[in-house]
Amino acid sequence: MTAETLTPTLSRDAAEGAVPPRTGVAGAQDASWRETLARLRYHYWPDHWLGEILSKRWTETAIPVLLLIIVVAVSGRLIDNFWSPIALADTLRQAGEIGFVVLGLALVMIVGGIDLSVGSTFALTNFAALMFVHVLKWPVALAVPATLVCGALLGAVNGVLVGYLRLRAFLTTLITLIIFRSVYEILSLQYSTEIAGNLPDSAVWDFIGNGTFLGVPTAAWVYAVVAIGGHVMLTRLRIGWHIMAIGGSRRSAYNGGIAVRRTVALCYVTGGVLTAAAGCCFASRLATAGADIGVGMEVLVLTAAVLGGISLGGGRGSVTKALVGTLIVLLITNGLTSLSAPGGVNRMVLAGILIVAAVIDVRWLKNRQRIISKVYVSPTYHALAPSVDCTAPGAGPYALNNKLRDVTLIGLGRIESPEDVILDRHDNLYAGSRHGDVIRFFAPDYERMEVYAHIGGQPLGMAFDRDDNLLVCIGGMGLYAIAPDQTVTRVTDETNRSLHSINDDSRLRLADDLDIADDGRIFFSEATTRYEMHEWPVDGLEARGNGRIVCYDPRDQSTRTVLRDLKFPNGICIASDGQSILFAETWGCCIKRYWFDGPKSGRVEMVIDNLPGYPDNINLASDGHYWLALVGMRCPAYDLALRMPGFRKRMAKRVPIDEWLFPNINTGCVLKFSEAGDVLETFWDLGGANHPMITSMREHRGHLYLGGISNNRIGRYQLEGADPNFMQYERRWRKA
Repeated sequence: MTAETLTPTLSRDAAEGAVPPRTGVAGAQDASWRETLARLRYHYWPDHWLGEILSKRWTETAIPVLLLIIVVAVSGRLIDNFWSPIALADTLRQAGEIGFVVLGLALVMIVGGIDLSVGSTFALTNFAALMFVHVLKWPVALAVPATLVCGALLGAVNGVLVGYLRLRAFLTTLITLIIFRSVYEILSLQYSTEIAGNLPDSAVWDFIGNGTFLGVPTAAWVYAVVAIGGHVMLTRLRIGWHIMAIGGSRRSAYNGGIAVRRTVALCYVTGGVLTAAAGCCFASRLATAGADIGVGMEVLVLTAAVLGGISLGGGRGSVTKALVGTLIVLLITNGLTSLSAPGGVNRMVLAGILIVAAVIDVRWLKNRQRIISKVYVSPTYHALAPSVDCTAPGAGPYALNNKLRDVTLIGLGRIESPEDVILDRHDNLYAGSRHGDVIRFFAPDYERMEVYAHIGGQPLGMAFDRDDNLLVCIGGMGLYAIAPDQTVTRVTDETNRSLHSINDDSRLRLADDLDIADDGRIFFSEATTRYEMHEWPVDGLEARGNGRIVCYDPRDQSTRTVLRDLKFPNGICIASDGQSILFAETWGCCIKRYWFDGPKSGRVEMVIDNLPGYPDNINLASDGHYWLALVGMRCPAYDLALRMPGFRKRMAKRVPIDEWLFPNINTGCVLKFSEAGDVLETFWDLGGANHPMITSMREHRGHLYLGGISNNRIGRYQLEGADPNFMQYERRWRKA
């Protein structure tokens, strides 16, 4: 590798080459105007909101809700007395009855099944309710539970066949549809006259079918209570999570220890109970057991479920979607009936709606992630000043060297992704592993190693507190503590949510590095709030400022965000004054200071601007200065691309991520700087043989220990003239 390939310089002429058509003064002015417009357009126009909105689950309900609003508006104009209290009450009463059946079918569909027998089940439970009340003269308090039991038994037939015997749901419920319908026809033919001739004198029975409370029908009130309970079950209870998991992937749910067969069977039983509830309401309202009861209902409720957004493939749905679909289909069918449309037209319209909804559901489910990914990534304009030329004769402390070529390697091939390294007061060395472990190498030769603690996520930045607890930032999990007895506890995994965020940014996605103030407060960086750990290159492509700095206060166990809109904040180090922190902005190529106490509290100051590479972890040096790791080096092509958001967006859409234009991360570099921002010394590994991507360094007893998230080793470099007794946290807490 030649020195030219490492030169992180971008001349002014190259910068102006971002817009090449014109030359001279006019060309420069034209380029300046274009860059100004690009900066304003990508700064103020919220491109990233579209992807964030589409990625939210509630957007799947937004389209059905919009369709419902349109249907209501059209119905109000075309149907006379649509808004009258009597008409609205009648609509709500029907919605409650049909809604029970849709809820039952929705539950079965979410778990990954289908139930075509709901119409026949509805007819049989309607008949059972009429038999219990009209013929057998049972009290309502006994007849209603008995009807629900009948519905549960009918649902159990499907549940056993589909859930336990694992028969095909479509064919099985088609057969039970025929069987249940045949049983109903036989029974209704025998008892319909007796049912019609024995009308009960029961105020409670009449109240169920035709009563109102506060002007709202009883069926609607009961449905509301059941719907709220269903929503809580699906979103807050373990059984609801199991149902969603089974519908998403039955095999994975089984491998995860979920009782798949029992859960599927119980969903069919619950569907039967809900259908029986609809049958009770219908029986008390109309008191009829005609031959056409429930005929075609399976098409009606299936259309309502799919139109509302319940996935035919399972694993996706909600009570709200079922309710919206119910109202849409009910209003359409009632509207067609009010307009004197023949029954055949009604069924044709429902069938057409079902086909369209099914096609949209299948296509959207198949392409959703691909569509969202194309609009979610939203690069912004990011102009960096021309970088220092590290190969120039006057490069000063940045001048290239090869000091890190000959370092001692620790744990070669025995550790993967040691992003940060740290040593305790007994000289033992600790580092994270991509397998979710914190590894300890024992002094003095660091040959013997053990898994010090298993946490599960990728350990990143680490720091010892006053009591020798090891605080660790875990990518995707938050902040954790490992006690000297190796007990692992979670410190925090969330912070306060910002008011303007569409994404729920209260969860910590990528806690990165940390340090501890004298009073115990822990300041740590979260590199990005939009992407997970494995997606960090995408955040770099955006260069939008998705990161933040968070503070955890052990005194009241509170977590709050203290700085937002940072470009991949990374290294954190408490400054010598004890009232401020130094932190690195990786994509900003700079080091800044944040004052958290004192007269400057809340202020942010620039310490080092325009670094030749991308800064990562910061740690204290024995002479009072600071060490900084450069995780990668700038290059002219990428600097230019940062000023071309459209180019980066097209690259993200059309090119695989491993072929993106990317900074040079094959050259390791560590530098020392003063608190005033003066760069004092640099250490390079030009060939990248030992440490091609340095993410951290730690000085300890005259040596510099090097970590890298892409490396399979830890480096040990002997420093000339360094304090042989220096231990970072021994000095840190002795001064506190």
